[in-house]
Amino acid sequence: ALAEQARRYAGEGFSSLWSAQAIGRGFMMTDPFVTLSVAASVTDAAEIGTAVLQVPLYHPIDLAQRIFSLQQLCGGRLLLGVGAGSTEKDFLAFGSDYRSRFATFTSSMRTLRTVLNEGEADGVALSPWPAVRGAPPLLLGSWGNGVERAARQYDGWIASAMHRTPDQVCAALQRFRAFGAGRTDAGGRAVVSTIQVTSATDLGKLRDTLRQFAVAGFDDAVVIILPGGPAAQAVRALLQ
Repeated sequence: ALAEQARRYAGEGFSSLWSAQAIGRGFMMTDPFVTLSVAASVTDAAEIGTAVLQVPLYHPIDLAQRIFSLQQLCGGRLLLGVGAGSTEKDFLAFGSDYRSRFATFTSSMRTLRTVLNEGEADGVALSPWPAVRGAPPLLLGSWGNGVERAARQYDGWIASAMHRTPDQVCAALQRFRAFGAGRTDAGGRAVVSTIQVTSATDLGKLRDTLRQFAVAGFDDAVVIILPGGPAAQAVRALLQ
């Protein structure tokens, strides 16, 4: 079913396929590395992304091994959205400390960047294949002060539209571009994600929201079409 879904979305014009991460929240979500491995194997051109991967839930060496393995399947199509996490239940499921997640994220990202770029860190050599050595684009999923960090230290920013209004999300995009004004790419790629689409979604209002995000300057909008929601083709057609 995952393979068929990936083929259908790519065939209907979706330019990228993304996977979120959640565990222990009362619903099942396939592991993002499994989901994206399937998607990468059955598509040729669509980009493959995580929105977002909760870095503190992994040991950085283990995470680097998973990333290298996924890169072997999708090559330069991978976009790695990373974040510190926002839901305590995920951390309880992994036996990880939720309160120290930001400090853990900073430390783990330091090690992860080293391994991805150099192939080794902390005395551990992963010896990646030459074709996958080097970090894929790293996009920070964040809010608040993290928007500035995304613009200055990462290849882009991922904003969640789940708990904020479109106006709030667009205002944060202006901050992101302002913080990245010293870069030639004005902070890099800007992605608005977690746009949930259900059977109750008014497609006219969704069209207006997507156009608002496009006019504001977002490069990508990631929709989550929940079970029972409209056909993917109908959602994709909103931007035509």
